Amino acid sequence: MQTKWIGAAAALLVFAGGYASAKTLHFATLLKGADEVPANTTKGSGKVTASLDTTTKNFTYQVTYKGLTGAATMAHFHGPAAAGANAPPIVAVPAGALASPMKGAQVLTDAQITDLEAGKWYFNIHTAANPGGEVRGQVAAK
Repeated sequence: MQTKWIGAAAALLVFAGGYASAKTLHFATLLKGADEVPANTTKGSGKVTASLDTTTKNFTYQVTYKGLTGAATMAHFHGPAAAGANAPPIVAVPAGALASPMKGAQVLTDAQITDLEAGKWYFNIHTAANPGGEVRGQVAAK
C-alpha cells in the first residue's frame, strides 16, 4: 500500500513540475506612422497585444486601430528587424480579418520565438494610401 502512495506522489510531482515550467509571455506595441520606414504623418494609431504559450508555441494576438487614411489592405508581423529596419512578413493577418479588432493565432518555430523574445519583430498595417505601411510598432515583451 505504501509503494502505491509513493508512486502516486512521484507521478504528481512530475506532472506539477511540467506544469510549473509552462509559461505565458506577453508582448505589446503602439502603432504610429512615425515608426514606419519611411515615416509618414498619418493621424492613424493602434495597439497590439500578444501572448506566447512557451509549451505549445501558440502565439495569439489582438490589434486595434483607428484613424487610418482608409481600410486596412494588409497587416503583418515582420522580422527579424530592429526598429528603423524593414524585414519580410512572418505572420500575416488573414484578408478577411483586417477590421479592428484583428485577432489571430499561429504556432511559431523556435527561430521565430527567439527573434520575438529578442525584440526583433514589428507589426504594421497597410492601406491603399500607404501601401508600404501606414502605422507600425516594434513588438516588445511587457
